[in-house]
Amino acid sequence: MNTMAEARFQTQQRSSQDGRETSLWSSGFGMKLEAVTPFLGKYRPFVGRCCQTCTPKSWESLFHRSIMDLGFCNVILVKEDNTRFRGWLVRRLCYFLWSLEQHIPPCQDASQKIMESTGVWNVISGRAPGGAGEGPVPSHVKKEVQRILGHIQAPPRPFLLRLFSWALLRFLNCLFLNVQLYRGQMKMVHKAAQAGSPLVFLSTHKSVLDGILLPFVLLSQGVGVLRVAWDPRTCSPTLRALLKKLGGLFLPPEANLSLDTPEGVLARAVVHATVEQLLASRQPLLIFLEEPPGVRGPRLSALGLSWLGLVVQAVQAGIIPDALLVPVAVTYDLVPEASHDACHALAPLGLWTGLLAVLRSLRRWGCSRRVCVRVHLAQPFSLQEYTINARSCWGSRQTLEQLLQPIVLGQCTAVPDTEKEQEWTPVTGPLLALRQEDQLLVRRLSWHVLNASVASSAVMSTAIMATLLLFRHQKLLGEFSWLTEETLLRGFDVGFSGQLRCLLQHTLSLLRPHVALLRIQQGDLLVVPRPGPGLMSLARLSAELLPAFLSEAVGACAVRGLLAGRVPPEGPWELQGIELLSQKELYCQILLLLHLLPQDLLLLQPCQSSYCYCQEVLDRLIQCGLLVAEETPGSQPACDTGRQRLSAKLLWKLSGDFTDSDSDDFEEAEGRYFRLSQQSRCPDFFLFLCRLLSPVLKAFAQAAAFLHRGQLPDTESGYAEQLFQFLQATAQEEGLFECADPNLAISAIWTFRDLGVLQQMPGPTGPVLHLSQAFASWESQEKLGQFIRQFICS
Repeated sequence: MNTMAEARFQTQQRSSQDGRETSLWSSGFGMKLEAVTPFLGKYRPFVGRCCQTCTPKSWESLFHRSIMDLGFCNVILVKEDNTRFRGWLVRRLCYFLWSLEQHIPPCQDASQKIMESTGVWNVISGRAPGGAGEGPVPSHVKKEVQRILGHIQAPPRPFLLRLFSWALLRFLNCLFLNVQLYRGQMKMVHKAAQAGSPLVFLSTHKSVLDGILLPFVLLSQGVGVLRVAWDPRTCSPTLRALLKKLGGLFLPPEANLSLDTPEGVLARAVVHATVEQLLASRQPLLIFLEEPPGVRGPRLSALGLSWLGLVVQAVQAGIIPDALLVPVAVTYDLVPEASHDACHALAPLGLWTGLLAVLRSLRRWGCSRRVCVRVHLAQPFSLQEYTINARSCWGSRQTLEQLLQPIVLGQCTAVPDTEKEQEWTPVTGPLLALRQEDQLLVRRLSWHVLNASVASSAVMSTAIMATLLLFRHQKLLGEFSWLTEETLLRGFDVGFSGQLRCLLQHTLSLLRPHVALLRIQQGDLLVVPRPGPGLMSLARLSAELLPAFLSEAVGACAVRGLLAGRVPPEGPWELQGIELLSQKELYCQILLLLHLLPQDLLLLQPCQSSYCYCQEVLDRLIQCGLLVAEETPGSQPACDTGRQRLSAKLLWKLSGDFTDSDSDDFEEAEGRYFRLSQQSRCPDFFLFLCRLLSPVLKAFAQAAAFLHRGQLPDTESGYAEQLFQFLQATAQEEGLFECADPNLAISAIWTFRDLGVLQQMPGPTGPVLHLSQAFASWESQEKLGQFIRQFICS
């Protein structure tokens, strides 16, 4: 089961007579590399451009022309040169002097402005005795508003901000090797800030440290004090009080009450007024669009959608003319708190608990396991422009049950010409107060921004190494070089550079808990992934590489599904290459797989149709050399013009005669046909692409096999725990540890619920899952399993 991957750590000293470099050849690809340099030619691949369809003006105006000429800066590298002073004492106090010199704009207490805002005043007047506008406002109502406002925010304290920046700078230097920021991306943000509209940063959420790292980075770059929308579930009351003085924002619990409760109406009015005042004063705001790490459930955060909905509503109400949205992402070699034990509930982090966690992190990571961090800022775009243009791209949508269930059960073969509707994020109180159309706008805007954030994220060396170890590649040196170049060629950046052997040493030292290093002859090392939790951790890291190869992986699995009924799954590559694959069949198979895979994994832009994505997938397969175009069977080759004769209708006509078209006498062209390429490198690359999606597909297949074993009816959390235990038991028997992930279990249950396999019924203590009538029989369950297994390449 454990195949070996070898990496040579120790290089012998080169003699002065022989200055030739060692050639490292990638197996099957003939690529000669000694150093991994993240450059293609002279320029880095620029990532993070905004959507040209939805925001064409922003795409053109908010792009920094000289971005390619700018390099990186290490944000936590503070020396004597970063201060105005010089000398022996300054070199020892440079962190403290640097924190004193940071520009912190004055943040005045805006409680009176919020109290006098139109929305809050209307609610207060309506709650006063005698009706709206009659009599004085009761003092207890004003105290209630002050209490809600105190729960949301507090005026930032400049002295506390400087002290915290100094302490955080020392902590980050102990924890990380570097925190890199691309100067060109920062130039775009500064240019957008000069337009006069407030900046709203929308970020992914990889670590609890993101909430303090991003404000520190942006404050050091002159953006100002960032107001961060925190999740109240992750912080204790003491920690919330501290974070509010550092610029934190918290949604009051009353805001999630039903729309007809007076407490909920007043809390939402205060939250609206707070956000409006922040945007009007042009204070930058940070919202996390993903759930905190360790939380089971959908990728999109319901709390993040609520805050983004408040911003959208402020722009639509005309409180501010526009807001500029900046997609943000933070990538780590390894997440510092990387326990990743999602089986445990997310406990609130207290102040003393946080300090102890910091000390443990410093002791655990130390100098031997310090990681690198990259902060990514994608191109800003106008919210007003998006709201105007995005609605024109919305088409009709159907549920997964309407699209896929008849095909799974064999009742029809044609895929409907419509998009899939799949919403997994619950609607909270602030978002529920919006119109249905605005709720849809906020959701699709969130997918748009999250797609841009993931596309701009750099692939770290640990993700590449984990992928090679997980998929059992034989030569780490050559394959690491090849995979790095392939990632760059697909327009994704990488977060490392330097000598290849040094990179492998650093990466394997970080992955040491998940791999076994066995020394063999002449300094060689045998690298073997540890079974169990080690393989699970490698699978999570390798998932960060999937966005770069997602189109090709979807196409490869679709081709595997198309060939599943024609040639044996274990048949030789030459036999599979004989089969002709029509473009129509490929489109149909890709669409089926797109409908099956969850939206959280695909992250498709809402303005992009599935059929356009099918064409993109097909183009990618052709570009990477896996598919070769063939002529239509039995037709005359397109390049053979020797026997063609022009009819009389195609002779020259009088100028201006457009009575018929020149193409009227040609028969409608049939679909194109393709074969699998027979190049020597293609079988391994095809298998590599299929294995990128194998954890998800195998988890879904095991979930289908578990339908007749699980105890139903049961609650969603109870059935998820049953399925997760089954995945763990199967992993012990078959070695599929990469599938034993609780998030994959949740994703499979929700996909089956959308597909109509599971039905949610009301129960005495809450919703309960039942097996639907359509999949009650073993035959239907077996059809579902076969439908999923056709895309899996063993």
